[in-house]
Amino acid sequence: MRKSFRAGAVAMLAAAAMLTAGCSGTSGTDAGSANDPNQKVELTYWAWAPNLDKVVEVWNEKNPNIHVTVNKQDGGDPAVTKLLTAVKAGSGAPDLIQAEYQKIPTLVAADALADLSGTEANETKSNFPEGVWDSVTLGGDALYAVPQDTGPMVFYYRADIFEKLGLSVPTTWDEYAQAAKAVHAADPEAYLGTFSSNDAGWFTGMAQQAGASWWGVDGDAWSVNIDEDPTKKVAEYWGGLVEEGTIDNKPMYTPEWNTALNTGKQVGWLSAAWGPGVLSGNAGATAGQWKVAPMPQWDASKPSTGNWGGSSTAVTTQSKNAEAAAKFATWLNTDPEAVQALVKETGVYPADNAGAKSALTEAPEFFSNQPDFYEVVGDAAQNVGSFTYGPNVNVAFNAYNDQFAKAAQAKQKSAFSDAVKSMQQVTVEDLKQTGFTVK
Repeated sequence: MRKSFRAGAVAMLAAAAMLTAGCSGTSGTDAGSANDPNQKVELTYWAWAPNLDKVVEVWNEKNPNIHVTVNKQDGGDPAVTKLLTAVKAGSGAPDLIQAEYQKIPTLVAADALADLSGTEANETKSNFPEGVWDSVTLGGDALYAVPQDTGPMVFYYRADIFEKLGLSVPTTWDEYAQAAKAVHAADPEAYLGTFSSNDAGWFTGMAQQAGASWWGVDGDAWSVNIDEDPTKKVAEYWGGLVEEGTIDNKPMYTPEWNTALNTGKQVGWLSAAWGPGVLSGNAGATAGQWKVAPMPQWDASKPSTGNWGGSSTAVTTQSKNAEAAAKFATWLNTDPEAVQALVKETGVYPADNAGAKSALTEAPEFFSNQPDFYEVVGDAAQNVGSFTYGPNVNVAFNAYNDQFAKAAQAKQKSAFSDAVKSMQQVTVEDLKQTGFTVK
């Protein structure tokens, strides 16, 4: 499956015609460059994580013959566009790039990422949750990046308001719906949550928890599986709550949403491991009043969660020192000192299992009232299922923003179902227009 996708996708995009082109960075590498003490290697790393250069300084001090320079980029999409331009031009790409998981299929299809399965990076599989590893292998034998951080989803809630109302923390989605009704009944201006149409990553994580995987590979063809039972179930669930008026229908990250967090009108937030940073920044006065719990479950006997966010470290096919680059990427994301520095300097939740456990020993200051904060998050991280992204994820995400904005405004359950169908149609049509075979 992986080889068929590799050859088919690359050919259809008129990039390198051969399957082995994906390994060009590795096969063209001077195998001794990573280890030859007399040969200094200069590597460039495009990334946007804050203070990443401080982490890289630790590497450079210990590895004078493999020097890495961080070239700060503006977020994920601009960096990807810039890299694709360099690949098309045949020059100008860095040795390494910070790549969001959902962008990896796009970069692989464009022959932008080297296959690291022949390097020491391939030995890190046991360091990461299975679902995260699948994100960088695309379910096959090739390895296109080393996982860096991840965003397992959890449920943040106002513990003081739950206690005041005598509510138990919901463990199932049925219980969540009942709690949402109770919160809104007690205060017509208060909601347990909101359906947000401005961040497709949030909804993707919700669908992933229900068992969705929006793209698939069959030989040289893609399948698009958005309009199927898992995603339809999630959309209809939230559409029903919006139609009833028991949860809000306003987007996240607005001044109105921030105010509601501060005033107790937003009583809960289904978010990711990085949530404390948002809460402390937007609702600092409520510190110590929130707690974290696992996401409510569709089937309590089979715990699962979704992932929202996260990125990896990939080596580009234009790197002339791919083995040295892979050596650095492996260190950056699995070495205990490096992971500790990532946590301290960049504030990420590490994908590395052992690194997360050893680096995150104390709850975030905002959650100092919950000493087991990272135990809850760590357990959630192990329950993230696999999810396959496709080469036109931006198209699907834009379709989500467009279609679900209309559905949320309409406040009708049927409109949420229609939005899923529209996402499917838009995504399939774009794949076909781009030149992919779709089954």
